[in-house]
Amino acid sequence: MSKSGQDEPWGMRRQDPWTFEFDKMKARVAAVRIRTQAFTEELPVHQHPQGQLAMVLRGTVTCEVPGALWMAPLHGGFWIPGGVPHSLRVSADGNVCFLFVEDAAAAMPKTCCALSISPLLRELILHLAALPEGAQREPQALRLHAVLLDQLVRMPTEAMHLPVSDEPRLRRLIDALMRDPADRTTAAQWASRLAMSERTLTRLVQLEMGMSFGRWSQRLRLIVALQSLTSGLPVQQVAHDLGYDSVSAFIAMFRKAMGQPPARYLARRR
Repeated sequence: MSKSGQDEPWGMRRQDPWTFEFDKMKARVAAVRIRTQAFTEELPVHQHPQGQLAMVLRGTVTCEVPGALWMAPLHGGFWIPGGVPHSLRVSADGNVCFLFVEDAAAAMPKTCCALSISPLLRELILHLAALPEGAQREPQALRLHAVLLDQLVRMPTEAMHLPVSDEPRLRRLIDALMRDPADRTTAAQWASRLAMSERTLTRLVQLEMGMSFGRWSQRLRLIVALQSLTSGLPVQQVAHDLGYDSVSAFIAMFRKAMGQPPARYLARRR
């Protein structure tokens, strides 16, 4: 990965842009901007006392926490409270800002959540990420911190998470559908593949992920659709990529889940 700008932000080691020195964070907030190259980049499970906001400028970011997978669309982000174990995955040719916030600095949610990012908040975070190391504690930076935190706590949340499970058989199902969300294999067919009855699979999915197999797979396709649409793909292509027989069927699913058709949803985000 490489970082934009000429100055290294405070707390980021030049040889490894994933490595942030959390124990040396001297300001209430700190921001880091990174870019992936031709391949997807992953950071294994870790945790830190500071809360973390992942803001997506290009590509997609996926974060897995115990029991759930979170996905951030273009120009959106998600919040990870301090102390929560999580892994991160940034798509190839991605451009992402990570904002780290001390627990006592702002009244942020105590659970993971997806956040809308206003144009003002986005520019504040980008400006903070571009500051050189020596400027992090100057009065100008401290004033910026105050405005940024005031805006951050005002951001509305969005439903962008997918319940997941570490149960070995369900993990096979989850990983397969994550790789190919257009797969329309039925619950009965999956039960056969996983050497169990359909009734057992249905109960296991409900117990582990809190919803039916049909609802879970539809949630997965909705999240992938949101990522694709906000990345600029046309509705027709998204519907085809997700295995819908027609564009109208995809739009009907989207409207039922989000309360509005894709075009109106996207217009509100611009």
